[in-house]
Amino acid sequence: MKIRILYFFIMSILLLVSCKDQAKSQQKITENKQDTLQIIPAAERIDLYLPLLKNKKIALVVNQSSLVKKTHLVDTLKTLGIDIQKIFAPEHGFRGNIERGVNFKNSIDSASGIEIVSLLGKHKAPTSQDLKDIDIVVYDLQDVGVRFYTYISTMYYVMQSCAQNSVKMLILDRPNPNGDYVAGPVLDTAKFRSFVGMLPIPVVYGMTPAELALMINGENWLSDSLKCNLQIIKVDNYTHESKYVLPVKPSPSLTNYQSIRLYPSLCFFEATDFSVGRGTDYSFQVLGYPDKRFGNFTFTPHDIPGVQTNPVQEGKKCYGIDLRNVNPPKFTWKYVINFYQLSDGDIKFFSRPRWFDLLAGTDTIRKMIILGKTEDEIKNSYQKDLESFKTKRKKYLLYN
Repeated sequence: MKIRILYFFIMSILLLVSCKDQAKSQQKITENKQDTLQIIPAAERIDLYLPLLKNKKIALVVNQSSLVKKTHLVDTLKTLGIDIQKIFAPEHGFRGNIERGVNFKNSIDSASGIEIVSLLGKHKAPTSQDLKDIDIVVYDLQDVGVRFYTYISTMYYVMQSCAQNSVKMLILDRPNPNGDYVAGPVLDTAKFRSFVGMLPIPVVYGMTPAELALMINGENWLSDSLKCNLQIIKVDNYTHESKYVLPVKPSPSLTNYQSIRLYPSLCFFEATDFSVGRGTDYSFQVLGYPDKRFGNFTFTPHDIPGVQTNPVQEGKKCYGIDLRNVNPPKFTWKYVINFYQLSDGDIKFFSRPRWFDLLAGTDTIRKMIILGKTEDEIKNSYQKDLESFKTKRKKYLLYN
Protein backbone atom coordinates (compact mmCIF):
# COMPACT_ATOMS: atom_id res chain seq x y z
CA MET A 1 0.00 0.00 0.00
CA LYS A 2 2.79 2.38 0.94
CA ILE A 3 4.63 1.55 -2.30
CA ARG A 4 1.52 2.32 -4.35
CA ILE A 5 1.05 5.70 -2.59
CA LEU A 6 4.72 6.52 -3.15
CA TYR A 7 4.38 5.56 -6.84
CA PHE A 8 1.38 7.88 -7.36
CA PHE A 9 3.18 10.69 -5.49
CA ILE A 10 6.26 10.41 -7.71
CA MET A 11 4.17 10.24 -10.89
CA SER A 12 2.21 13.35 -9.81
CA ILE A 13 5.44 15.26 -9.27
CA LEU A 14 6.78 14.20 -12.68
CA LEU A 15 3.51 15.19 -14.37
CA LEU A 16 3.55 18.61 -12.68
CA VAL A 17 7.16 19.25 -13.74
CA SER A 18 6.33 18.15 -17.30
CA CYS A 19 3.36 20.55 -17.47
CA LYS A 20 5.48 23.44 -16.21
CA ASP A 21 8.21 22.67 -18.75
CA GLN A 22 5.64 22.56 -21.55
CA ALA A 23 4.17 25.88 -20.42
CA LYS A 24 7.61 27.50 -20.33
CA SER A 25 8.42 26.06 -23.73
CA GLN A 26 5.17 27.39 -25.21
CA GLN A 27 5.76 30.81 -23.64
CA LYS A 28 9.27 30.91 -25.13
CA ILE A 29 7.91 29.95 -28.56
CA THR A 30 5.30 32.73 -28.31
CA GLU A 31 7.91 35.29 -27.22
CA ASN A 32 10.31 34.27 -29.99
CA LYS A 33 7.51 34.48 -32.54
CA GLN A 34 6.64 37.98 -31.31
CA ASP A 35 10.29 39.01 -31.54
CA THR A 36 10.51 37.91 -35.17
CA LEU A 37 7.27 39.58 -36.29
CA GLN A 38 7.81 42.86 -38.08
CA ILE A 39 6.07 45.84 -36.52
CA ILE A 40 3.94 47.52 -39.18
CA PRO A 41 2.94 51.16 -38.50
CA ALA A 42 -0.62 52.02 -39.44
CA ALA A 43 0.48 54.22 -42.34
CA GLU A 44 1.72 51.07 -44.10
CA ARG A 45 -1.68 49.35 -43.76
CA ILE A 46 -3.00 51.27 -46.75
CA ASP A 47 -5.83 48.87 -47.60
CA LEU A 48 -7.45 49.60 -44.23
CA TYR A 49 -7.71 53.37 -44.60
CA LEU A 50 -7.62 54.13 -48.33
CA PRO A 51 -11.39 53.52 -48.73
CA LEU A 52 -11.99 56.13 -45.98
CA LEU A 53 -10.12 58.80 -47.93
CA LYS A 54 -11.38 58.29 -51.47
CA ASN A 55 -13.47 61.16 -52.83
CA LYS A 56 -12.75 63.18 -49.67
CA LYS A 57 -10.89 66.43 -49.13
CA ILE A 58 -8.01 65.66 -46.82
CA ALA A 59 -5.70 67.60 -44.50
CA LEU A 60 -2.62 65.88 -43.09
CA VAL A 61 -0.78 66.44 -39.79
CA VAL A 62 2.61 65.07 -40.79
CA ASN A 63 6.36 65.59 -40.78
CA GLN A 64 9.50 63.76 -41.91
CA SER A 65 8.56 60.72 -39.79
CA SER A 66 5.31 60.11 -41.70
CA LEU A 67 6.64 57.37 -43.92
CA VAL A 68 5.08 54.45 -45.73
CA LYS A 69 8.22 52.31 -45.71
CA LYS A 70 10.61 54.71 -47.48
CA THR A 71 8.03 56.90 -49.17
CA HIS A 72 6.39 59.89 -47.52
CA LEU A 73 2.67 59.60 -46.78
CA VAL A 74 2.00 62.73 -48.87
CA ASP A 75 3.61 61.16 -51.95
CA THR A 76 1.92 57.82 -51.30
CA LEU A 77 -1.55 59.33 -51.09
CA LYS A 78 -1.04 61.64 -54.08
CA THR A 79 0.03 58.65 -56.18
CA LEU A 80 -3.20 56.90 -55.14
CA GLY A 81 -5.28 59.88 -56.25
CA ILE A 82 -6.22 61.22 -52.81
CA ASP A 83 -7.18 64.91 -52.72
CA ILE A 84 -4.78 66.49 -50.19
CA GLN A 85 -5.86 70.08 -49.57
CA LYS A 86 -3.23 71.09 -47.01
CA ILE A 87 -0.53 69.96 -44.62
CA PHE A 88 -0.43 70.93 -40.95
CA ALA A 89 3.14 70.96 -39.63
CA PRO A 90 4.07 70.57 -35.91
CA GLU A 91 7.17 71.84 -34.08
CA HIS A 92 10.35 71.26 -36.15
CA GLY A 93 8.36 71.74 -39.37
CA PHE A 94 7.19 69.51 -42.20
CA ARG A 95 10.74 68.39 -42.99
CA GLY A 96 11.82 68.08 -39.34
CA ASN A 97 14.76 70.42 -39.87
CA ILE A 98 13.72 73.41 -37.74
CA GLU A 99 15.16 73.85 -34.27
CA ARG A 100 13.08 73.40 -31.14
CA GLY A 101 10.69 76.22 -30.38
CA VAL A 102 11.55 78.16 -33.55
CA ASN A 103 8.42 79.46 -35.25
CA PHE A 104 8.04 79.04 -38.99
CA LYS A 105 5.67 80.63 -41.48
CA ASN A 106 3.05 79.06 -43.70
CA SER A 107 4.46 78.06 -47.06
CA ILE A 108 3.97 75.93 -50.15
CA ASP A 109 5.72 72.56 -50.33
CA SER A 110 8.01 72.75 -53.35
CA ALA A 111 7.74 69.04 -54.09
CA SER A 112 3.98 68.59 -53.93
CA GLY A 113 2.66 72.14 -54.35
CA ILE A 114 0.47 71.69 -51.26
CA GLU A 115 -0.01 74.48 -48.70
CA ILE A 116 1.85 73.95 -45.41
CA VAL A 117 0.19 75.50 -42.35
CA SER A 118 2.34 75.99 -39.25
CA LEU A 119 0.88 74.73 -35.95
CA LEU A 120 3.30 76.57 -33.68
CA GLY A 121 3.54 79.93 -31.97
CA LYS A 122 0.22 81.77 -31.76
CA HIS A 123 -1.38 79.41 -34.30
CA LYS A 124 -1.19 76.09 -32.46
CA ALA A 125 -4.68 74.96 -33.44
CA PRO A 126 -6.25 74.84 -36.91
CA THR A 127 -8.83 77.58 -37.31
CA SER A 128 -12.30 77.23 -38.77
CA GLN A 129 -10.92 78.76 -41.96
CA ASP A 130 -8.10 76.18 -42.00
CA LEU A 131 -10.67 73.39 -41.82
CA LYS A 132 -13.15 74.88 -44.26
CA ASP A 133 -14.24 72.23 -46.78
CA ILE A 134 -11.98 69.60 -45.14
CA ASP A 135 -13.71 66.23 -44.70
CA ILE A 136 -11.02 64.35 -42.78
CA VAL A 137 -7.84 65.33 -40.93
CA VAL A 138 -5.27 62.54 -40.95
CA TYR A 139 -2.77 62.54 -38.06
CA ASP A 140 0.47 60.58 -38.56
CA LEU A 141 3.39 61.70 -36.37
CA GLN A 142 6.05 59.52 -34.76
CA ASP A 143 6.07 60.36 -31.08
CA VAL A 144 8.49 59.34 -28.31
CA GLY A 145 5.96 58.89 -25.50
CA VAL A 146 7.15 61.70 -23.21
CA ARG A 147 4.73 64.35 -21.92
CA PHE A 148 6.83 67.40 -22.80
CA TYR A 149 7.47 66.26 -26.37
CA THR A 150 5.09 68.65 -28.10
CA TYR A 151 3.55 66.45 -30.80
CA ILE A 152 0.87 65.28 -28.36
CA SER A 153 0.03 68.92 -27.59
CA THR A 154 -0.44 69.44 -31.32
CA MET A 155 -2.62 66.33 -31.44
CA TYR A 156 -4.74 67.76 -28.61
CA TYR A 157 -5.23 71.08 -30.42
CA VAL A 158 -6.13 69.32 -33.68
CA MET A 159 -8.67 67.13 -31.87
CA GLN A 160 -10.14 70.25 -30.28
CA SER A 161 -10.48 72.04 -33.63
CA CYS A 162 -11.94 68.98 -35.35
CA ALA A 163 -14.51 68.63 -32.57
CA GLN A 164 -15.47 72.30 -32.78
CA ASN A 165 -15.83 72.19 -36.55
CA SER A 166 -17.44 68.73 -36.90
CA VAL A 167 -14.51 67.37 -38.91
CA LYS A 168 -13.56 63.71 -38.66
CA MET A 169 -10.04 62.81 -37.50
CA LEU A 170 -8.21 59.68 -38.60
CA ILE A 171 -5.17 58.64 -36.55
CA LEU A 172 -2.62 56.39 -38.21
CA ASP A 173 -1.04 54.97 -35.08
CA ARG A 174 2.69 54.43 -34.51
CA PRO A 175 4.66 52.52 -31.86
CA ASN A 176 5.90 54.24 -28.72
CA PRO A 177 9.67 53.71 -28.17
CA ASN A 178 9.10 54.49 -24.48
CA GLY A 179 5.82 52.59 -24.34
CA ASP A 180 6.91 49.75 -22.05
CA TYR A 181 6.45 51.58 -18.73
CA VAL A 182 4.77 54.48 -16.93
CA ALA A 183 6.70 56.85 -14.65
CA GLY A 184 7.07 60.36 -13.25
CA PRO A 185 4.77 62.92 -11.65
CA VAL A 186 1.33 63.60 -13.09
CA LEU A 187 0.98 67.16 -14.38
CA ASP A 188 -1.03 69.64 -12.32
CA THR A 189 -3.09 71.29 -15.07
CA ALA A 190 -4.38 74.01 -12.75
CA LYS A 191 -0.92 75.53 -12.19
CA PHE A 192 1.50 74.10 -14.74
CA ARG A 193 -0.34 73.68 -18.02
CA SER A 194 1.67 74.77 -21.07
CA PHE A 195 2.59 73.62 -24.57
CA VAL A 196 5.16 71.24 -22.98
CA GLY A 197 2.48 69.79 -20.74
CA MET A 198 -1.23 70.09 -21.45
CA LEU A 199 -2.70 66.91 -20.01
CA PRO A 200 -2.87 65.33 -16.52
CA ILE A 201 -0.51 62.53 -17.46
CA PRO A 202 2.91 61.47 -16.10
CA VAL A 203 6.26 62.25 -17.73
CA VAL A 204 6.32 58.78 -19.34
CA TYR A 205 2.73 57.73 -19.99
CA GLY A 206 3.14 54.42 -21.84
CA MET A 207 0.60 54.98 -24.61
CA THR A 208 0.65 55.29 -28.38
CA PRO A 209 -0.80 58.47 -29.96
CA ALA A 210 -4.09 56.69 -30.71
CA GLU A 211 -4.40 55.33 -27.18
CA LEU A 212 -3.78 58.79 -25.75
CA ALA A 213 -6.34 60.29 -28.15
CA LEU A 214 -8.91 57.79 -26.88
CA MET A 215 -8.06 58.85 -23.33
CA ILE A 216 -8.46 62.54 -24.19
CA ASN A 217 -11.94 61.79 -25.52
CA GLY A 218 -12.88 59.34 -22.80
CA GLU A 219 -11.78 61.54 -19.89
CA ASN A 220 -13.46 64.65 -21.34
CA TRP A 221 -10.20 66.61 -21.53
CA LEU A 222 -11.24 68.66 -24.55
CA SER A 223 -12.69 72.04 -23.59
CA ASP A 224 -16.45 72.20 -23.11
CA SER A 225 -16.38 68.37 -22.85
CA LEU A 226 -16.38 68.12 -26.63
CA LYS A 227 -15.80 64.77 -28.30
CA CYS A 228 -13.64 64.40 -31.38
CA ASN A 229 -15.01 62.06 -34.05
CA LEU A 230 -12.07 59.67 -34.08
CA GLN A 231 -11.23 56.73 -36.28
CA ILE A 232 -8.06 54.73 -35.63
CA ILE A 233 -5.89 52.42 -37.70
CA LYS A 234 -3.78 50.26 -35.38
CA VAL A 235 -0.14 49.24 -35.58
CA ASP A 236 0.23 45.55 -36.51
CA ASN A 237 2.38 43.10 -34.50
CA TYR A 238 3.01 45.62 -31.71
CA THR A 239 2.79 45.22 -27.95
CA HIS A 240 3.87 47.60 -25.22
CA GLU A 241 6.84 45.35 -24.55
CA SER A 242 8.08 45.66 -28.14
CA LYS A 243 11.41 47.37 -28.66
CA TYR A 244 10.98 49.84 -31.49
CA VAL A 245 13.96 51.56 -33.09
CA LEU A 246 12.73 54.50 -35.12
CA PRO A 247 13.66 54.43 -38.82
CA VAL A 248 14.01 58.22 -38.91
CA LYS A 249 14.80 60.93 -36.35
CA PRO A 250 11.56 62.29 -34.82
CA SER A 251 13.28 65.68 -34.30
CA PRO A 252 16.79 67.10 -34.93
CA SER A 253 18.28 66.41 -31.49
CA LEU A 254 16.90 62.92 -30.86
CA THR A 255 19.31 61.12 -33.12
CA ASN A 256 18.99 57.47 -32.07
CA TYR A 257 17.32 54.95 -29.74
CA GLN A 258 19.72 55.75 -26.89
CA SER A 259 18.86 59.46 -26.91
CA ILE A 260 15.13 58.69 -27.05
CA ARG A 261 15.35 56.38 -24.02
CA LEU A 262 17.42 58.91 -22.03
CA TYR A 263 15.35 61.91 -23.08
CA PRO A 264 12.70 61.65 -20.29
CA SER A 265 15.42 61.84 -17.61
CA LEU A 266 17.78 64.35 -19.25
CA CYS A 267 15.33 66.92 -20.61
CA PHE A 268 15.07 68.52 -17.16
CA PHE A 269 18.60 69.86 -17.63
CA GLU A 270 17.12 72.12 -20.32
CA ALA A 271 15.95 74.27 -17.40
CA THR A 272 19.56 74.63 -16.19
CA ASP A 273 22.87 75.87 -17.60
CA PHE A 274 24.15 72.31 -17.92
CA SER A 275 24.65 70.83 -21.38
CA VAL A 276 22.85 67.71 -22.57
CA GLY A 277 25.07 67.59 -25.63
CA ARG A 278 23.14 69.95 -27.87
CA GLY A 279 25.69 71.22 -30.36
CA THR A 280 27.40 67.81 -30.56
CA ASP A 281 26.68 64.61 -32.47
CA TYR A 282 25.35 62.96 -29.29
CA SER A 283 22.69 65.21 -27.84
CA PHE A 284 20.72 63.72 -24.93
CA GLN A 285 23.45 61.13 -24.44
CA VAL A 286 25.93 63.19 -22.40
CA LEU A 287 25.83 65.63 -19.50
CA GLY A 288 28.35 68.29 -18.62
CA TYR A 289 29.34 71.73 -17.36
CA PRO A 290 32.57 73.80 -17.62
CA ASP A 291 33.87 72.57 -14.26
CA LYS A 292 36.00 69.46 -13.61
CA ARG A 293 34.00 68.42 -10.55
CA PHE A 294 31.25 67.01 -12.79
CA GLY A 295 33.29 64.21 -14.39
CA ASN A 296 36.23 63.15 -16.53
CA PHE A 297 34.42 62.95 -19.86
CA THR A 298 34.75 66.12 -21.92
CA PHE A 299 32.94 67.63 -24.89
CA THR A 300 32.57 71.09 -26.41
CA PRO A 301 29.21 72.23 -27.87
CA HIS A 302 29.26 74.16 -31.16
CA ASP A 303 26.69 75.49 -33.62
CA ILE A 304 25.29 72.81 -35.91
CA PRO A 305 23.36 74.46 -38.76
CA GLY A 306 19.77 73.28 -38.96
CA VAL A 307 20.05 71.39 -35.69
CA GLN A 308 21.23 73.72 -32.94
CA THR A 309 22.37 77.33 -32.87
CA ASN A 310 23.77 78.95 -29.73
CA PRO A 311 23.78 75.72 -27.69
CA VAL A 312 24.18 75.89 -23.93
CA GLN A 313 27.89 76.38 -23.03
CA GLU A 314 28.77 76.97 -26.66
CA GLY A 315 32.51 76.82 -27.29
CA LYS A 316 33.30 75.82 -23.70
CA LYS A 317 34.84 72.51 -22.66
CA CYS A 318 32.28 70.70 -20.55
CA TYR A 319 33.18 68.05 -17.99
CA GLY A 320 30.68 65.36 -17.16
CA ILE A 321 29.47 61.88 -18.02
CA ASP A 322 29.11 59.88 -21.22
CA LEU A 323 25.90 57.84 -21.43
CA ARG A 324 26.20 56.69 -25.04
CA ASN A 325 27.03 53.11 -24.18
CA VAL A 326 25.23 52.60 -20.88
CA ASN A 327 22.08 50.53 -20.66
CA PRO A 328 19.65 53.46 -20.39
CA PRO A 329 17.58 53.26 -17.21
CA LYS A 330 13.89 53.84 -17.18
CA PHE A 331 12.91 57.32 -16.05
CA THR A 332 15.11 58.42 -13.16
CA TRP A 333 15.84 61.54 -11.10
CA LYS A 334 19.37 60.38 -10.25
CA TYR A 335 21.15 62.53 -12.84
CA VAL A 336 19.39 65.70 -11.72
CA ILE A 337 19.95 64.90 -8.03
CA ASN A 338 23.65 64.04 -8.51
CA PHE A 339 24.47 67.13 -10.55
CA TYR A 340 22.52 69.35 -8.17
CA GLN A 341 24.49 67.99 -5.23
CA LEU A 342 27.80 68.38 -7.08
CA SER A 343 26.91 72.03 -7.72
CA ASP A 344 27.26 72.43 -3.94
CA GLY A 345 25.59 75.83 -3.78
CA ASP A 346 28.32 77.81 -5.56
CA ILE A 347 26.93 76.98 -9.02
CA LYS A 348 23.30 77.96 -9.52
CA PHE A 349 21.63 74.76 -10.70
CA PHE A 350 17.99 75.82 -11.16
CA SER A 351 18.71 78.81 -13.40
CA ARG A 352 15.17 78.68 -14.87
CA PRO A 353 13.03 77.30 -12.05
CA ARG A 354 9.67 78.01 -13.71
CA TRP A 355 10.73 76.09 -16.81
CA PHE A 356 11.84 73.14 -14.65
CA ASP A 357 8.45 73.14 -12.93
CA LEU A 358 6.59 73.23 -16.27
CA LEU A 359 8.58 70.21 -17.44
CA ALA A 360 7.97 68.39 -14.16
CA GLY A 361 4.31 69.41 -14.08
CA THR A 362 4.70 70.49 -10.46
CA ASP A 363 7.01 72.58 -8.26
CA THR A 364 7.19 69.83 -5.63
CA ILE A 365 10.08 67.98 -7.29
CA ARG A 366 12.39 71.00 -7.41
CA LYS A 367 11.65 71.86 -3.80
CA MET A 368 12.32 68.29 -2.66
CA ILE A 369 15.65 68.19 -4.52
CA ILE A 370 16.68 71.43 -2.79
CA LEU A 371 15.74 69.88 0.57
CA GLY A 372 18.03 66.94 -0.14
CA LYS A 373 15.33 64.29 -0.51
CA THR A 374 16.30 60.92 -2.00
CA GLU A 375 14.99 59.61 -5.30
CA ASP A 376 12.77 57.11 -3.46
CA GLU A 377 11.28 59.89 -1.35
CA ILE A 378 10.61 61.96 -4.46
CA LYS A 379 8.96 59.04 -6.26
CA ASN A 380 6.82 58.23 -3.22
CA SER A 381 5.49 61.81 -3.22
CA TYR A 382 3.57 61.25 -6.47
CA GLN A 383 2.96 57.49 -6.33
CA LYS A 384 -0.73 57.80 -5.49
CA ASP A 385 -1.43 60.01 -8.52
CA LEU A 386 0.65 57.71 -10.71
CA GLU A 387 -1.31 54.63 -9.67
CA SER A 388 -4.57 56.47 -10.33
CA PHE A 389 -3.38 57.31 -13.84
CA LYS A 390 -2.37 53.69 -14.48
CA THR A 391 -5.89 52.57 -13.58
CA LYS A 392 -7.44 55.05 -16.04
CA ARG A 393 -4.89 54.16 -18.72
CA LYS A 394 -5.95 50.50 -18.82
CA LYS A 395 -9.33 51.43 -20.28
CA TYR A 396 -7.79 52.88 -23.43
CA LEU A 397 -5.02 50.46 -24.32
CA LEU A 398 -5.25 48.98 -27.80
CA TYR A 399 -2.25 46.64 -27.46
CA ASN A 400 -1.28 43.99 -24.93
